[in-house]
Amino acid sequence: MILYLTCSPRGEASFSRRMGDELVARLGGPVLTRDLGDDPPPWIDAGYSKAILAPPTPEVPPALAVSEMLIRELEASDRLVIATPMHNFGVPAPLKAWVDQVVRINRTFRSTPEGKIGLLRDIPAYLVVASGGWFTGPSPTGTPAQPDFLTGYMRTVLETIGIRSLHLVAMEGVTRGPEIADRAIAAARAEIARLPG
Repeated sequence: MILYLTCSPRGEASFSRRMGDELVARLGGPVLTRDLGDDPPPWIDAGYSKAILAPPTPEVPPALAVSEMLIRELEASDRLVIATPMHNFGVPAPLKAWVDQVVRINRTFRSTPEGKIGLLRDIPAYLVVASGGWFTGPSPTGTPAQPDFLTGYMRTVLETIGIRSLHLVAMEGVTRGPEIADRAIAAARAEIARLPG
């Protein structure tokens, strides 16, 4: 099963959602879609913080019920597709809320003297990023690349829980007019065609 996370507030008008849909169709198979832009997970609160530090119990505490549901979706999946915009050089709030629910000590990772060890099995993961600027290199006119606090962060987060096989599909300059957006779409399609299934 593919776990497909969409993160844009723009719904069907989203560039990342459009390319994410095409990638999911290429990969094939059953899909569980979670639209984080429309229905974001709850923010971490005091109850969650207290529950993750409490001694383990056979039953999942109510404060961790959403976290447990989202983690089980990951565990049931053999591929992960995340389609997201880049907001202000980084991760949009709904995706960060999902990360905070699934990166959970003693559940998806454990802390050791050597560092954090992921407890989930490694599965192929695909990160489709749409950005109004250019972040993988200079723009076509030579403007320096903007900061990118999204792709490295997501790579680190997924590795922390055990998912180490991450493939990036970048769509850059999508807000700079239809011609540039069309080029970004064509480049993303070419990258998707090269990706392993």
